[in-house]
Amino acid sequence: MNIKKDVVCIGGGIMSVTLARLLQELDPDLDITIYEKLSSCALESSQSINNAGTGHAGFCELNYTPMNRQQLVSVDRALKINSEFEVSLQFWSFLTKKYKSFKPKSFITQVPHISLVKGDKNISFLKKRYEVLSKTLPFKGMQFSRSKETIKEWAPLIAEDLKDNIAMTRVKYGSDVDFESLSHQMLKILSLNKKFSIHVNHEIKSISQTDNKTWDIKIYCVKSKKIISVNAKFIFLGAGGSTIHLLQKSNIKNQIGYAGFPINGEWLICKKSSITKKHFSKVYGLAGPRAPPMSAPHLDLRIINGKRQLMFGPFASFTFKFLKTGSYLDLFKSIRIQNILPMLHVFICNLNLLIYLIKESASSYKDKMNALKEFYPLANEKDWKLASAGKRVQIIKPYKKIGGKLEFGTEVVWSDDLSLAALLGASPGASTSVFSMLNVIEKSFKGRINSKVWKNKIEKMVPSYNQDLSKQPSLFNKTRRSTYKTLGFKI
Repeated sequence: MNIKKDVVCIGGGIMSVTLARLLQELDPDLDITIYEKLSSCALESSQSINNAGTGHAGFCELNYTPMNRQQLVSVDRALKINSEFEVSLQFWSFLTKKYKSFKPKSFITQVPHISLVKGDKNISFLKKRYEVLSKTLPFKGMQFSRSKETIKEWAPLIAEDLKDNIAMTRVKYGSDVDFESLSHQMLKILSLNKKFSIHVNHEIKSISQTDNKTWDIKIYCVKSKKIISVNAKFIFLGAGGSTIHLLQKSNIKNQIGYAGFPINGEWLICKKSSITKKHFSKVYGLAGPRAPPMSAPHLDLRIINGKRQLMFGPFASFTFKFLKTGSYLDLFKSIRIQNILPMLHVFICNLNLLIYLIKESASSYKDKMNALKEFYPLANEKDWKLASAGKRVQIIKPYKKIGGKLEFGTEVVWSDDLSLAALLGASPGASTSVFSMLNVIEKSFKGRINSKVWKNKIEKMVPSYNQDLSKQPSLFNKTRRSTYKTLGFKI
């Protein structure tokens, strides 16, 4: 006998939890279940050590503002990501006001976001970027400096033994976000509703659509060693790197040709208090030649379980695993007849990237320390330890019939009837989780989201919903002041 559910979310990370939380706010009577393969939720991409913890808002990430052929800085993507992160902040603020058990101090800390560049050419780029962004509402208050005294104030570790010609921009109201803690905060609220359930140590074996357009899911329970059958009206696949495998199990037409390009990451980590107390910012530099965008070096203050630590990296390399807890056969298991040509096309067209990642796989601890010293000249090897970060599976999608295209963002793939949605890709990912999951609801629950009841509820959760705040100064300032005050920020 099938267990019947309205909504099934596969994967217990920040995306699934956010979707479940939004839907439960919109309709408390929905029967929602999350199935997670591991022993707890948020242990893969959402786990603190597996991501940078940056509230991606475009403040410091230089890859979001490329220089075009006319030598003009394009800021459209930075503005877009900023507005999407504001949606997340508004929703978290809403939960803080509504639920006493939801504690923002446990997952978000105001930490300045800094961009760092060296050399005249890069300084010219940063100055142009600053001049364009600082004139916009979302980036109001951004600062630019080449002064050694100012840089020493903003980033003391970087200023130690400073010899290079450098420049920085700073936004004081950036953030460090512990997405693992945030996920568990929302799970506590979800569990207050008897219509919600979560099952860990459950592995998906098959997904198939029935004649009446619902979904039958076969799930293996590790503890009971039994297969259970679940029937769902709607499925969300939010299992990080494993999503591509689950999407293939569903056998929907729109997944044909999709594949994954896995990238491994590592951090250098310092927990020595005499050092961590000197650095209170997230400092992002420029990615090296042929390096993937997400490997732009950054020296981050992290607040995890109330304790400060510094992380430098990430050091990207090639891997065959799709998850940190995955298998070295993951890449091979994802190969299908329909995606062989797109995969070959992407690997050949991105041969320089592949060679770069393979070379990085062979880099030594000393090489990584030398990279750190470009940021923190007096770094001591004894104070830093190398740790594995999460895996990021970039999207390979079919392109121009037989070719393939490599995407470094995120994308949702739907079934034709919109009863199944699968989230693929990585950065900016978790930071834009609320915006992304609202998009899923808009498309898959179109019949209900247009109702006055749901619209009113969404506007309470996200005051800027369907509005361009950058063109409405009064509403922008009111919303940002309210949100930041609730979350404990000072602007």
